[in-house]
Amino acid sequence: MKIAIGSDHGGLRLKKDVIKHLEKKGIEVKDFGTYTEESCDYPDYANAVGKAVVAKEFDFGILICGTGIGISIAANKISGVRAALCSDTFSAHATREHNNANILAMGERVVGPGLALDIVDAFLGAEFEGGRHQNRVNKITDIEKEYSR
Repeated sequence: MKIAIGSDHGGLRLKKDVIKHLEKKGIEVKDFGTYTEESCDYPDYANAVGKAVVAKEFDFGILICGTGIGISIAANKISGVRAALCSDTFSAHATREHNNANILAMGERVVGPGLALDIVDAFLGAEFEGGRHQNRVNKITDIEKEYSR
């Protein structure tokens, strides 16, 4: 499994924890930045990770900012991205199972490192169920196509 990960300055510490966790599990991780606590703009990292996931260079992406809100909104502007902001394990596995989410977003100021690692494991450990859920994902894709220019 290959994971693309990125954060702004507000998610940097949690991103480092997630990278260590994934690497201990033998999962390949590419860090798209940021690398310092200097103020920066989350859309830059959402764009880099989102593009890499949509291009299928990585199996999934993980994005982290202060709340997870801004970075998930930015990522979801990319056609083919289904980024889900999760603050609990139920939502993390449900979004993979039902929405076929390909990017997990979290907020460093919202979840602590222990919970965040459980959320990551729940997200990466779940599989898309397909079936009736595939029809719904197809409708999301249709909406993307309708509004893409």
